[in-house]
Amino acid sequence: MTDQKTPRGADGGPTGIEPISIIEEMQRSYLDYAMSVIVSRALPDVRDGLKPVHRRILYAAHESGYHWNRKYVKSARPVADVMGKYHPHGDASIYDALVRMAQDWSLRVPLIDGQGNFGSIDGDPPAAMRYTESRLTKVAHELLEDIDKDTVDFQDTYDASGSEPKVLPARFPNLLVNGSGGIAVGMATNIPPHNLGEVCNGAIALIDNPAIDLPALMEIIPGPDFPTGGIVLGRSGIYSAYSTGRGSIVMRGRVNVEARGNDRESIVITEVPYQVNKSSMIEKMAELVRDKRIEGISDIRDESDRQGYRVVIELKRDAVADVILNQLYRFTPLQTSFGANMVALNGGKPELLTLTDMLK
Repeated sequence: MTDQKTPRGADGGPTGIEPISIIEEMQRSYLDYAMSVIVSRALPDVRDGLKPVHRRILYAAHESGYHWNRKYVKSARPVADVMGKYHPHGDASIYDALVRMAQDWSLRVPLIDGQGNFGSIDGDPPAAMRYTESRLTKVAHELLEDIDKDTVDFQDTYDASGSEPKVLPARFPNLLVNGSGGIAVGMATNIPPHNLGEVCNGAIALIDNPAIDLPALMEIIPGPDFPTGGIVLGRSGIYSAYSTGRGSIVMRGRVNVEARGNDRESIVITEVPYQVNKSSMIEKMAELVRDKRIEGISDIRDESDRQGYRVVIELKRDAVADVILNQLYRFTPLQTSFGANMVALNGGKPELLTLTDMLK
């Protein structure tokens, strides 16, 4: 094997090297990185409400025939299709994105129909992709219908071996229906989910009357509709989010006070705020009882099953349910807030959008 010596110039130094400003190079390289994360990874497109990885999963599943009316396939198959053809990143991140689209406590309208262990609201991890099975949901086809009829523009894949859609021809405002969340470089997005029927009716109202004002639109879309249920307190945070793109929406779990024998009562939680881990919430309550920051609770039980959530908090004989509830709201995630920051890509550029902007 021959040694290849580095070409040298007249001064003895290597050739082909140009001195540049490190400040300019750092600025240029960081800007390139930031735009790559913003456009290609972290922010959804306002038109179909999807980030590139989610769009590629749905498109790959559609192209491979993993439709709602066909049999389930191992989740490893769509993950491999996406990674090999469209998404040159790790298989773990692709599978994580697929799993989230199948969780009915994460998405208001799931886009993947999963069979097997896809995790739980308690934070349990999903089974490996070689065990779970998946296919598109019926609703997901409304994002892909007529894609083969020149309805959207296509672009080359990362290796120019094929093409992929720049956006899906969504038939409903998926960004509002399922919301989105992500952290980019220098910006973030956090969009709450909404009711599918209300959003579609709001879009129809905007088409019929392009000059409709926000109060009239909020008669049709009164606020977010979180997949885990709960209660939204007040309208000021919602109005702020819808009018400016930013707002704090206060959420509470749904509770009932039930009487039991011997003049005692129980607080029963049947719904939890969005993105609250039920197990962590119960642990926080138990910690407060142990530290005697909340007195009057004799027992906490998780009686949740396949039928729904049910956390029972048994009270002592002399405890007042309303007082205990106020303490739980103050010190535990039974009451929390959703910080709406409705940033999405509009024309390839990140923008802070109002409710009307998203419906348009």
